[in-house]
Amino acid sequence: MLLKGKTAVVTGGSRGIGAAIAEKFSENGANVAVLYAGAGERAAEVVAKAQAFGVHAAAYKCDVADFAQVEAVFKQIGEEFGRIDILVNNAGVTRDKLLLQMTEEDFDRVLAVNLKGAFNTCKAVCRSMARAKSGKIINISSVSGLMGNPGQANYAASKAGLIGLTKTLAKEYASRGITCNAIAPGFIETEMTAAMPAPALEAAANAIPAKRMGKPEDVAALALFLASAGADYITGEVIKVDGGLYI
Repeated sequence: MLLKGKTAVVTGGSRGIGAAIAEKFSENGANVAVLYAGAGERAAEVVAKAQAFGVHAAAYKCDVADFAQVEAVFKQIGEEFGRIDILVNNAGVTRDKLLLQMTEEDFDRVLAVNLKGAFNTCKAVCRSMARAKSGKIINISSVSGLMGNPGQANYAASKAGLIGLTKTLAKEYASRGITCNAIAPGFIETEMTAAMPAPALEAAANAIPAKRMGKPEDVAALALFLASAGADYITGEVIKVDGGLYI
């Protein structure tokens, strides 16, 4: 029960990595607010799993790219849960194309959700965390943000930007008891990777020294540690969960 009595907000929490983190947190005693963009039924399932562990859990529809919407939803969460101790920025989208085929809208939307969305949510919690002199922010980046990836100029740029945001907030708020770290997953078995063609999936697995893709639970285990008291003196770090892909 590493997070007993804490309240966590997980964006993009209705499936994949976000759902695994929400479940892992609730299993360890945290109350959980699950933010989702469109998968309401899936979000309700995550909430039901969390409640089965005896914690308070609720789902909120929110486009994290919309500043006013984020502000309103986080105010609602604060009123319902009392406080926010942990923020996990997991919401993300892809619109993969080579640069010459990528439209301005493709680029703008991915940056708006993946990067500006994290700015919006961090802005919504940092004041109250600073007052409490306690808080954990965990940003889900990607190895694509560290090494680039053909066809992902927008996604890689957004995830690289998330690392810059992470390090800056770590410096700004370390003296106020807030830590900010990033997790950079490699290829993880989610709906996003399942949409890849079979030959591409096979090639990806062969490129990983571990010779397999990771599972959402692999990322959730690290998120749990970073959210716990055991990581109180760790901030500004980017930790890869990639089976050795980046080596």
